[in-house]
Amino acid sequence: MSRWPWQPGAVTGIGSLPGTDPAEAATLVFGELPDLPHLAELPNRGPGAEMIGRTAGMLVDLPVEVAPSGWRFAAHAGRDLRRARDHLSRDLDALQARAEGYRGPLKVQAAGPWTLAANLELATGHKVVSDHGAVRDLVASLAEGLRAHLADVAARVPGAEPVLQLDEPSLPAVLGGRVATPSGYGTVAAVEASVTQQALTAVLAVAPEGGRVVHCCAAEVPLRLLHAAGVDAVSLDRSLLTSADYDALGELVDAGVCLWLGVVEPGVRFAAARDSVTALWRELGFAPAELARRVVPTPVCGLPSATDEQVRATFAVLRDVGRSLLEQQ
Repeated sequence: MSRWPWQPGAVTGIGSLPGTDPAEAATLVFGELPDLPHLAELPNRGPGAEMIGRTAGMLVDLPVEVAPSGWRFAAHAGRDLRRARDHLSRDLDALQARAEGYRGPLKVQAAGPWTLAANLELATGHKVVSDHGAVRDLVASLAEGLRAHLADVAARVPGAEPVLQLDEPSLPAVLGGRVATPSGYGTVAAVEASVTQQALTAVLAVAPEGGRVVHCCAAEVPLRLLHAAGVDAVSLDRSLLTSADYDALGELVDAGVCLWLGVVEPGVRFAAARDSVTALWRELGFAPAELARRVVPTPVCGLPSATDEQVRATFAVLRDVGRSLLEQQ
C-alpha cells in the first residue's frame, strides 16, 4: 500500500476558490483545511489564473498566448505568459508567508497532460491533442515545469510533503474521440489508452511516491487506466459514479489506491454527505474501520462561483464528515 502523507480523517479542497486576493485565500485554506491544505487557485482574476492558463504558464520552452478561442502556442513569450506567471508567483508568495513553520502534506494542482492537450491550440488553431509530436513535446515540457514547481514549493515551505493533483476533466473526451476540431463540425480521433497512460505516468513521476493524485470530475473516468499510470489516489465526483464503476473502484482500493470522493457542494448538509460516502463504501464491500484511512472527502469540484460564506460552510461540512469517518474506526 502507498504511504500517503495525509492522516486518516483528512479532508481537502479541489483547488479553485472565489476572490482575487492570494493572502486571503491562503489564510482561508490553512484555517479551514489544516490537515491537507492546498495552494489556492483564483480564476476570477482572469486569463492566466484559470486552470489552462495557469498550467500553460508552467511549461518550459513552450511559450503561450491568449487567442480569441483560448490559449495557444506562441512564437515567443509575451504579456499573457508574463501575467500567468505573475499570478502564480503571487500565489506562492502568499503561501510561503502563511505556511511558515508548517509541516505536513501540501497539495498543488495543475491541468494534466490530456486536459492541457485538449484545450491548448497549435499556431494553426488545431488542438495540440491532434498532433502526436506536439503532444510528446507538451508532456516533456509539462513534466519539467511541474518538477520545477514542486521544487519551488518545497524550498518555500521546507516542512511540506508535496502532493501533486493533476486535473483531467477532458481525459474521457480524449479517450472517446469527443474533442472538437476548430470548425466545430468534427472531432479529433480518439487517443489510445496506452498512449494516455504513458503520458500520465511520465508526468506523475515528478511527484513523490504517495502524493500522486489524478482528479476527474467527469463521467466515465478510466479508473483502471489511472491505476496503471501509477496514481496513489483518484479524485472523483461521487454523484457521477454508477454501479458499473464499482468493480474497478474495488480493484483500486484493494491495490492500495486512496479514494478522494467529491461529496460536498454549497447547500449540502452533513448527513447527506456522510451517507454518500458510507453507502459507497458499503457497496464496495470494505470494512467500516478502514474508511477514514482509505477515503478523503472533498468538495464535488472547485468553488470559484461560491461566496466566502458558502466556502466556509462547505469546508465545515467536510471536516465534520472526516471526523465522522474516524469515529467508525
